[in-house]
Amino acid sequence: MKKGSFPIISVLTLLSVLLSACQGGGLPALIGKQVTVGIVYGSEKQEWLAPLIKQFNDANHKTSDGTTIVITGTAIGSIEAINGIIDGSLKPTVWSPASSIYIPVANAEWRKNHSDDLVTGTPKDLVLSPVVVAMWQPMAQALGWPDKQLSWADIASLATSQDGWKTYGYPEWGSFKFGHTHPGFSNSGLVSIIAEAYAGANKQRGLTLNDLNQPTVQKFMTAVESSVIHYGTSTGFFADRMFTYGPSYLSAAVMYENLIVAQETKRLSGASSQLPVVAIYPTEGTFWANHPYVVLNAPWVTAQQKEAAQAFQGFLLDKPQQLNAISLGFRPSDPAIPLAAPLDSQHGVDTSQPKTVLEIPSAEVISAVQAAWRQVKKPVDLVVVMDTSGSMGGDKIAAARSSLMQFINLLDDRDNLSVITFNTQSTMISELSNVASKRQKLLTRVSGIIEGGGTRLYDTTLEAYQYVEKNGDPGHIRAVVVLTDGQDTESTTNLNDLINQIGASGEESGRSIKLFTIAFGSDADKDVLKRIAESTGGKEYNSDPKTINQVYADIATFF
Repeated sequence: MKKGSFPIISVLTLLSVLLSACQGGGLPALIGKQVTVGIVYGSEKQEWLAPLIKQFNDANHKTSDGTTIVITGTAIGSIEAINGIIDGSLKPTVWSPASSIYIPVANAEWRKNHSDDLVTGTPKDLVLSPVVVAMWQPMAQALGWPDKQLSWADIASLATSQDGWKTYGYPEWGSFKFGHTHPGFSNSGLVSIIAEAYAGANKQRGLTLNDLNQPTVQKFMTAVESSVIHYGTSTGFFADRMFTYGPSYLSAAVMYENLIVAQETKRLSGASSQLPVVAIYPTEGTFWANHPYVVLNAPWVTAQQKEAAQAFQGFLLDKPQQLNAISLGFRPSDPAIPLAAPLDSQHGVDTSQPKTVLEIPSAEVISAVQAAWRQVKKPVDLVVVMDTSGSMGGDKIAAARSSLMQFINLLDDRDNLSVITFNTQSTMISELSNVASKRQKLLTRVSGIIEGGGTRLYDTTLEAYQYVEKNGDPGHIRAVVVLTDGQDTESTTNLNDLINQIGASGEESGRSIKLFTIAFGSDADKDVLKRIAESTGGKEYNSDPKTINQVYADIATFF
């Protein structure tokens, strides 16, 4: 056979194999045209949506002209996603947030640079789930549930009680510990503060800017926020923390009804040993997480992508997929489909609720609620600990300096900050004090940080923890952030001693100091840093010079 020749029989065999594979649903990408539909969606419905994307793609659906439809999905925070769409860093065909509540703000932001709305018409809902307050059943019963329907007013009263659960005969439960996500990044956090404002104004509709300026509203929001242990980007993160660490970490948290169903399903099957948890539907009202399917009115979305997106929407709304949603704790969007287990009292929910649904305010009012929250939310007492050992040279120290400077600018004027560097020894760059009074001076000081020496990680981490414990305000969110690129080489404290001294335990573990660790580069001991962070209820991050800014931005959402 000549060089470069290929037997005809082999070509025919290859074509036969490819055609057979395509007829059987495989290798659709090798033959014919494709149109890709990218979907960014709220992570709380990932368990439902991700398998359905695969099922749809495997079925080889086509547009009217015979083009194969390929769906890709990315789970991301609802507000985080729309921020990316508006700034151009994300260009999906479809946006499916947890609820429609942010759509007015998204359109208002979009119109600043475009002639029309990003979201037009009325998008169809995929599935439904009320926004609720998840509370441990014994705690709810102590407040009078189920005979008494609980309210935001009950939460505000308990949050400001000097005696906490002792008022209700349970001193062993300590103080009331509450949680919701950051309203600048997460739908459930935004819903929380709007519901607080409505409750403070004693309204269910027509929330106004004037309402938000009333002292009674500000006082009510301050009361509820006073019991928050920390914030965060993900509703799922709160659910995981609450259901993993139990009542000593969180007494209650705002989340979606389906997450309670999922937890109770685990508990009833023996996969979780936690106490039962129930959904509280506040008497003042709440919102639906309606999971709209928004085909974007954006210049990058083609007519063919819109057609393909509508085909996938039809698939998701078909009865088999809606029944599958029920099995995961969602309510179907079609009211003709009857509700069934696990949507029942055995799984902690009440399908006759919610009785009162709050009206979505205007974009102007939503933005004003967020601004009001920034004035009443808990301040943070924070110590940042940065490794400046010799291995941090070059791009590492440059990225560490610039990212810390950006992080400082993310903190509110009411927050308190200390910065400590360490190598062979530790150095206090700035003592714990108000950010507003020293922001520019601190930025200048951080910009001059240099590297050199060994890695005194454990001793410095313990010192930073003890420093904020002694000098921080127990009424504030207290936290330590540790960045290191290596393993400890200089400390007299060992790992077990460190964890024993900083680990959260007891009925007040939710209010304990949270420690966040950043493993910076390949040499950092990620397993050790994860153990340190998780022992306090904090979180460990992996990073490098290219991603460190995003890590700091994520940590900032806890405050």
